Amino acid sequence: MIFQKVLYPTLCLVVLFAGCSTDKSQESTSNVALTDSSDVNLNGNEKASSSNPNLMGDTPTLRSPSTSIRILYLGDSITAGFGIGQEEAFPHLVQLKAQNAGLSTTTIDAGVSGDTSTGGLNRIDWLLKDRIDVLVLELGGNDGLRGVDLTLTSENLAQIIIKTKTKWPESTVVVAGMMVPPNLGHEYTEQFRSIFPALATAHGATLIPFVLEGVGGIRELNQPDGIHPTANGHKIIAETVWETLEPLLRAKLLPPPA
Repeated sequence: MIFQKVLYPTLCLVVLFAGCSTDKSQESTSNVALTDSSDVNLNGNEKASSSNPNLMGDTPTLRSPSTSIRILYLGDSITAGFGIGQEEAFPHLVQLKAQNAGLSTTTIDAGVSGDTSTGGLNRIDWLLKDRIDVLVLELGGNDGLRGVDLTLTSENLAQIIIKTKTKWPESTVVVAGMMVPPNLGHEYTEQFRSIFPALATAHGATLIPFVLEGVGGIRELNQPDGIHPTANGHKIIAETVWETLEPLLRAKLLPPPA
């Protein structure tokens, strides 16, 4: 099992579903075909790596059927695995499921605790420098909890999808739906929830209706702060994500139509 790390600045916020952390965002690969690993910082300085020489290159690379499927998880503290560590967070657990299913995948965990849709939009160009086959977009929860204008949130998430599809036209986008507590009012809560299916429909993305299904609000599946999922909570999240992701990954391996 090989791991790679990407370091990002972390924005500390005390919020529900996406909280304060000093953890760094990490990039992990568990593809058994890889034989080396590298450390990358925000400036793109990289140690020598024979496994991924174009990790931060500007020249787009193409995926052949024998090449690992690259999955980018762009998210907040849920993706980052706040309080439990990367190896117990759902992106890594999904990676293991893919490996057990015989699928060659590479996971890029770009989760930053406290991040918003604006932060994700600010980071996406850098993250797209290397090929992305699948984007799992898990952002927006912090926007809702801070009462950010929903038009801005929707526009930010839409631009992330557009930038990804423009840079990598063959990529597949998965939108991870989120909900917020009703303390900001019923109308805001419902409008926030509707952002994610609307985005998926408008941009031809695949929707996970609620990424915290079966976890959110369940005391024993969340850490003592009542905010962040436990390791067992992340196992359930991984099942939810994998159910959507597996058929998409298998479709990537099918030969193109004649």
